[in-house]
Amino acid sequence: MAWYHPIIFNLPEVAGPTQKKLAFKEKLKWTGIILVLFFILGIVPLFGLGENALARFEFLSVILGASFGSIISLGIGPIVTSSIVLQLLNGSGIVKFDLTSPDGKRSFQGINKLLAIFFIVFEAAIYVFMGGLAPAAAFKGTSLYFSLELLLVLQLILGGLLILLMDEIVSKWGFGSGISLFIAAGVSKSIFIQAFSWVKNTESIGDITYSTGKIPQLFQSLGAGDPQTAFLAIAAITATIFVFVIAVYVQAMKIEIPLSFGRIRGHGIRWPLSFTYANVIPVILVSALLANMQLWAKLLQNWGFPLLGVVNEQGVAVSGIVSWLYNPGGSQGLIGMIIQQGGFAIGLRPYLQALIYLLIMVAGCMLFSYFWVQTSGMDARSQAKQMIGSGLTIPGFRRDERILERLLTRYIGPLTIMGGATIGFLAGSADILGALGSGTGIMLTVMIIYRLYEEIAKEHMMDMHPALRKMMGG
Repeated sequence: MAWYHPIIFNLPEVAGPTQKKLAFKEKLKWTGIILVLFFILGIVPLFGLGENALARFEFLSVILGASFGSIISLGIGPIVTSSIVLQLLNGSGIVKFDLTSPDGKRSFQGINKLLAIFFIVFEAAIYVFMGGLAPAAAFKGTSLYFSLELLLVLQLILGGLLILLMDEIVSKWGFGSGISLFIAAGVSKSIFIQAFSWVKNTESIGDITYSTGKIPQLFQSLGAGDPQTAFLAIAAITATIFVFVIAVYVQAMKIEIPLSFGRIRGHGIRWPLSFTYANVIPVILVSALLANMQLWAKLLQNWGFPLLGVVNEQGVAVSGIVSWLYNPGGSQGLIGMIIQQGGFAIGLRPYLQALIYLLIMVAGCMLFSYFWVQTSGMDARSQAKQMIGSGLTIPGFRRDERILERLLTRYIGPLTIMGGATIGFLAGSADILGALGSGTGIMLTVMIIYRLYEEIAKEHMMDMHPALRKMMGG
């Protein structure tokens, strides 16, 4: 036993259900409770907060499942960061976990939780002491200022631990994972507000103050004879619908492998392999990584060390490394920039920036897809072992784990890379098109809700009467 095992094996955790299978209503209840709690915590302000320099990064908070200025300002950032670090360490061979054994998986999960707690404390301190979330400037130079800073840090740590706890509850007692649930909830809320809100914008366009929602803004601009604003609204709405349809189509693409029970003739099942085999995790990891880099750039700038670049008052990176990792045009995308400036002659830099951003999304999703499949037990070897253990085999082939592994590798390997590249391209393209709630957010939400729907439908079907279940194909 390694020296760190007593630590990670004795970390506080949510007790899992004692019964083998939870009822559909029980899972639905806990998912609903955690979702309501997440929204409530999102409106609980930080006591003692004076300056919220992160407020202008509201578009990033959606991806991070956070609400800057509230007790959950950290969001899922620490959890995702710990997962990225551990996957990169394991994938590079610097730290090696035997994920085929129960102790290896337990060690991986324990180290992941310990790293998440470390990043919660670390990011809380960084957010406060580097000026992202700070007490009122009037208290600077007094003992009260430092006391308020410590109070803010403690509140952020508490919020981060609550998010970690809620994620674990959803994973064990609800549907899907807490990370996915929080992102989907935040993006859905953002899309609804950006599409339908009649609240007047704080900034006027010419002599007119439009609503923040694109649909009311469209009708208002048409009535005012403002074609540019109308085109911007149409472009955003069209991009959103287009990305939504494509995302649903891609998510529905599957390869079905016929499997049979070796000892029972004439009985078998079809094992579906989704085109997006690694699910939404790669997009979450890449998006969170880019979002964290932009936040870090601003925090370092506030501290007087703009090592990653300079971010202006609107939250837009204007120079340095981080400016090339940023979607040109911000929330309106490259298309919005072209419409605003009245043509395609906007200079070479925005097009290069869009291309680099797209390539990073594609390459990052491919890389994290591979790491996630290898570390989460979704690789060909783990799946072959699971099938053999369940008494399943592919018709026409000898019941041998090595043969089954080679056959599955033909499918899982290409699906991992192609699926990762596809979702990365779609997410990046949607951001460039200026879709509502960010293109990445829409991709994530569609994929999360689609998978959640499949899981809920499956669970509900299993709770049906056997006769009804048979009629429904279960």
